[in-house]
Amino acid sequence: MDRKSSTAEKVRFFGDLFCGLKDVYGTYDVETGRNMQVKEAVTQQVFYSHLMGRKPYAVYLLKQETTKAIAVDFDSKEIEAPKSFVEQAAEYQIPAYVERSKSKGYHVWIFGKGEGFPAKKGRLVARFILDQIDAPLAEIFPKHDRLGKYLEYGNCINAPLFGKWVLEGRTVFVDSDFFRAHNDQWQFLSSIKKIDEPLLDEIIEVNAIEDETVQKEESILSDKPRHTALPPCAIRMLENGVSSNQRVSCFRLAVHFNRVGVPYDIALSALRKWALKNTPIHGKTRITNYEIEKQTLSAYEKPYSGYGCNTEAVKPFCDPACPVHSVKDGEKASIVCTDKT
Repeated sequence: MDRKSSTAEKVRFFGDLFCGLKDVYGTYDVETGRNMQVKEAVTQQVFYSHLMGRKPYAVYLLKQETTKAIAVDFDSKEIEAPKSFVEQAAEYQIPAYVERSKSKGYHVWIFGKGEGFPAKKGRLVARFILDQIDAPLAEIFPKHDRLGKYLEYGNCINAPLFGKWVLEGRTVFVDSDFFRAHNDQWQFLSSIKKIDEPLLDEIIEVNAIEDETVQKEESILSDKPRHTALPPCAIRMLENGVSSNQRVSCFRLAVHFNRVGVPYDIALSALRKWALKNTPIHGKTRITNYEIEKQTLSAYEKPYSGYGCNTEAVKPFCDPACPVHSVKDGEKASIVCTDKT
């Protein structure tokens, strides 16, 4: 695969490399940066439009429990972290490739052979490497181990080689030494090496990597008091709506609904009606149904126990008489969104 290859060959090659769910993809408005979800078939035309710079394509990598790629998002223009990640990954015989994202950061890609590998194992190894290079804040895509009842799609990440940005030296793959763009992106992509599940198994076993997710969730549930009713702040927010911090507020309300046992679909419906009460300030628009779905999915995927008492979204609605007002809340809001870089 090189510059002389036909357009159709390049489109097929690209689509096979950056593929995931076949019935949904992400995109964004090139002018405003506004993210959108498109519930349509992911076709060769979608890839072609992306490569030609007409309509961006963002891939939902997670297919049930497998993924054909792991992407680590470093949201900084500094090159030390992505460079260290590539070097550390090489120590475990994992080839990793750096892409300059559309704004200031970098994505590091790891590709899987055939139909890919279990997302859980890929994420465990990626997180292990991030811990070793002391870069715990980098995001890993896919962000989840599996799809399920409350997670229909997961999160998407912008695919490389969007035509408009390629001309500006963005969304292109760079060398891991000097971070200069490869002269022939297609020839470079043809040279990438892929990994398989046995390699991940070996790394996990040799390094005794453990999945701490269950342990952390059990600790959260046991270390903090449980309440079976909505706290006063949530009731006030639901009754009156909010004027700012809509996304954080939506996440917190969804966490409360999940805690008291409200089914996901009922919570989603309630939050859509709640959004109609919101009166955004500074010329902002109301939170969209798509954004509500994203925040609610995030809240329902794990048994969050924090009440967000110290967040700017909750403070205006806090009641000193609230039974959890004095409880130390160490949990930070986890906001789901598509790739920002």
